[in-house]
Formats: sequence, C-alpha cells, structure tokens
Amino acid sequence: MFQTFFPDECAKSTYHIDFEEYYQKGYRGIIFDIDNTLVEHGTDASQASIELFKKLKSIGFKTCLLSNNKEERVKRFNQPIQSDYIFKAQKPYRRNYMKACNQMGTTVSNTLFVGDQLFTDVWGAKRCGMHNILVEPIDKKEEIQIVLKRYLEHIVLYFYRRKQNQLK
Repeated sequence: MFQTFFPDECAKSTYHIDFEEYYQKGYRGIIFDIDNTLVEHGTDASQASIELFKKLKSIGFKTCLLSNNKEERVKRFNQPIQSDYIFKAQKPYRRNYMKACNQMGTTVSNTLFVGDQLFTDVWGAKRCGMHNILVEPIDKKEEIQIVLKRYLEHIVLYFYRRKQNQLK
C-alpha cells in the first residue's frame, strides 16, 4: 500500500544531486517544486538557486517550476531564474506535470521531478510515470497543513527505508 508513495530516489538536498549524471543517462528536462526544495518557504530565489539554474542550462537541461502557489509568488521567485513555470499546479494531479513536459519539449521518460513532499510532488510524478527525487525539506518550520502531512510521510518513509535496506 505505501509503495504507491515511495520515491524513486532520495537526496539530502537539491544542491547535492549530480545533474550531469542524469543528462548522461538521457534526461533532458527537470521539473522542480519551489518551496523547501529550492529555497525556504516563501523566499525569493537564492544565489545558490540562481547558480543551479545557470548550470542546468549550460548542461543542456530545460527546466520548469511546478508550484501549487499563486502566480505572484512563483513569478517573483522565477524572475532571476527565467525558467518555464506553472502556478496553482494542483499537484498531485497529472495534468500540469504533462503540461510542464509539453512546455519544455520533453516527455515523461526523459524528465526528472525534484520535490520535498511525498503526497503532492512525488505522488504526482509517479502517477505520470516520471522519475522522481525526494529531497529533504530545507526548512523544518512549515505551515500546519504541511506539518500534519509530514507525520504521515514519516510513516511511509520508514517502510521505504526498510525496503531499501532489504534490497542491499
């Protein structure tokens, strides 16, 4: 039952992912959540996120921000990044994951998704058949509705890690 929500991979941080390796494997697009994936919740693009997107473009990746936030927040974050974006994405519904691929000119088979939440980010990507990477949230201080989901995520991740250890 929990396997529906298991991420394909986990990483300590977005900034620890070896994106060159994914490019070599044939991935050409990356869809990112914003809050707690690239920056703390509600903050503008950091120097690290700006540099990351420059690097991704130089590698050859197309990128898209996929956020459940309102346009003002996503647009403000995106100003120095200059990526495609979709606001009010209604994750985990599939429609906007597919729309992001269309905007980038990629397919689900050559697109990665990077996000910090299992029940929105990862589950939506999995429902599309898109490779996904769950990252640890940048900031532990979150809105109450997310805090409540994190308790459930801990249960799912317990079983995920247990399965990973059995495979070793």
